[in-house]
Amino acid sequence: MNGKKIRLALIQMDCKIIDKNNNHNHALDFLDKVKMKTDIACFPEFFTTGYNLNIIGDKLYDLAETIPGKTTKMLGKKAKEKRLAIVGTIVEKDILREGILYNTAFVIDKDGRLVGKYRKFYLYPPEHCYFRPGSELPIFDLGITKVGIAICYDHAFPELFRVLALKGAEIVFIPSAVPQGYEYLLNLRTRARAQDNQFFVAAINRVGQEGQVKYCGLSKIINPRGEVIAEASLDKEEIVYCKVDINQILQERKQEPILRSLRSEIYKRWFNLL
Repeated sequence: MNGKKIRLALIQMDCKIIDKNNNHNHALDFLDKVKMKTDIACFPEFFTTGYNLNIIGDKLYDLAETIPGKTTKMLGKKAKEKRLAIVGTIVEKDILREGILYNTAFVIDKDGRLVGKYRKFYLYPPEHCYFRPGSELPIFDLGITKVGIAICYDHAFPELFRVLALKGAEIVFIPSAVPQGYEYLLNLRTRARAQDNQFFVAAINRVGQEGQVKYCGLSKIINPRGEVIAEASLDKEEIVYCKVDINQILQERKQEPILRSLRSEIYKRWFNLL
């Protein structure tokens, strides 16, 4: 673990449902506005397509793309131009198995290279009607820091975050599409996941409306003490900036050695019952 300070940009944007070209252009416009020397920028869940599956329906299959594909190649060029790592999520179609879709996050480094992807573990209804759940929890080494990803509903499951912590994640990004009425869960769970594991959490939500669903914004960055250190508004498009000191993770873990105290072996018998 290094002592570097990492500059984050959370892009809280609205998305036009089913309009990938518009959303691609909107995303590029946001990236052009990101401040120089920012290290990592992150978009909300399904920023290229919109999220409301009740509206999108079977059009989802036409909107899906491979990774690497159009979106990651486009953002790879912009990442290299801006010297900026980029995280986002799209509807991914399986290259080998026709008709299989995933809710997938990708990570692109400052050189424009695709570092890898994470497929959402926990599918929120009606996602299970369209997507397969992922089965891997990768850590993405960007050189300046090690990054984990959880997508929206994943933040309800502390075990996922504990695994990311044990695998060395220093910052966990949570691209989301949380609607109004669920602000309390977004606030409570993201802070708890950060403090539980004594790492940084960057929760990126969207704004706007799709049908009857309004999204609640409130993108935020949380430190290893569970304190919100930067936060966006409820309903406006904006970029939230914050510089995080990775050394704070080590300081907190020295004061309270949660991970070193963990007795993971005693949980096996109970988890086998689930």
